[in-house]
Amino acid sequence: MIQGNVVALVTPMHADGAVDYDALRKLVEWHIDQGTDAIVSVGTTGESATLDEKEHCEVIARTLEYAAGRIPVIAGTGANATTEAIRLTRCAADSGADACLLVTPYYNKPTQEGLYLHHRAIAEAVDIPQILYNVPGRTACDMLPETAIRLSKVENIVGIKEATGDLDRITAIREGAGENFAIYSGDDATGCEAMLRGANGVISVTTNVMPAAMKRLCDAALSGDREKAEATDALLAPLHQKLFIESNPIPVKWALHEMGMIGEGIRLPLTWLSEPCREPLREAMRQAGAL
Repeated sequence: MIQGNVVALVTPMHADGAVDYDALRKLVEWHIDQGTDAIVSVGTTGESATLDEKEHCEVIARTLEYAAGRIPVIAGTGANATTEAIRLTRCAADSGADACLLVTPYYNKPTQEGLYLHHRAIAEAVDIPQILYNVPGRTACDMLPETAIRLSKVENIVGIKEATGDLDRITAIREGAGENFAIYSGDDATGCEAMLRGANGVISVTTNVMPAAMKRLCDAALSGDREKAEATDALLAPLHQKLFIESNPIPVKWALHEMGMIGEGIRLPLTWLSEPCREPLREAMRQAGAL
């Protein structure tokens, strides 16, 4: 089971929107050096919605190439068409990904039965560990705990990224799915408490900017050291908030550019961070020690 500090990695781009593979290699090396426990490649923070299938598969393959087995790579392969999600998941499996992360189908607004059948179909079609991803604030689709528990019984479905920030859901899923089903917080602001309540780690936006600090937070929380975990989380709390001052990944890509890690590329319909938001984010970065 993958545990701890998992980065929801951005996809670096040139100013014209083309993927910057040199910067991607640099980011992978940096996360390995900083002790990040695993990488999510082309998740929603990686702008999966605006990469075509060929690019999507290429970024995953390159991330695996650069990681070279030194750190687990989880491929984001969710889509709102079940057939497309199967193709992307198969591509990731063929490239050697350690697992796949599948966001709930966005816009379609399927029923709970539709969600169950969607994820079961992907699990039956592709033999690779699969992690569910529930983020209703972005998808308009909420996978209820009882559906996650039901899916936990399907072979190949090994965990869930729960990004509602509802800590009671962590408890409910843990009780219903058992200890062998991985639960990852997808909400940095509540990730510390989620781990203290039994989550196995956090799939984090903040880790893009502060990987070593997030590693310390996760290690402390997973070991049950509430005092140390909460102290580290308090340092990062302004950053957790300001990294969502505009739609993710707009702020985190701007922050990484400010740190000299990536260029200014982002794809429409997303735009570069607006001027009024820059100083508040810059100040949160200073407080956390990123600048």
